[in-house]
Amino acid sequence: MMLALQLAAAALLAAPADSATVAAGPRTTVARLAVAIEADTTPRRRPRAVEVSDAYAMRLRIHHYASYATIPLFAAQSIAGNQMYQSGGSDPSWAKSMHSIGAGGLAALFTVNTVTGVWNLWDHRDVSEGRTVRLVHSALMLASDAGFAYAGIKLGPDATRSGVKRQEHRRVAFISMGTALAGYATMLVANR
Repeated sequence: MMLALQLAAAALLAAPADSATVAAGPRTTVARLAVAIEADTTPRRRPRAVEVSDAYAMRLRIHHYASYATIPLFAAQSIAGNQMYQSGGSDPSWAKSMHSIGAGGLAALFTVNTVTGVWNLWDHRDVSEGRTVRLVHSALMLASDAGFAYAGIKLGPDATRSGVKRQEHRRVAFISMGTALAGYATMLVANR
């Protein structure tokens, strides 16, 4: 502000002495100087171009395909698991085999997604654009990983023998599915 006033005073002193120029000239000059000063003092930040390696792009593609394949497995696990839950202890053989195969498939897909996701997160650690969304997505997916591991490794074998553990297994699995779907939605909304 002080610099603008000094430049305005200098423009007034440097202006010609006749009254017609003084009335119109300095005001225009001062206005031009003030606009020039504001434009010069406000730096514009250019968006930084981000280059990714071919390996990063390949891991991201694998990550996306594995994520898309997970959704139908969630549906299959829900159907088979619900059938087993409702039957009590006499589980239909199709539900048992479908639930076992689905659990293995989910374990494989979540392993692939965790490895590719964490690797790409590490490679992109210096990129500030979208960092919060990536970190929220990562936290949700790692929490889902932990929930599925607990539901499958600890609660799965116990669920065959106890109704309470069966209910807990179901609850933890559905919470983990919801957490994973929230993680997917975070990236879908952020990437539009």
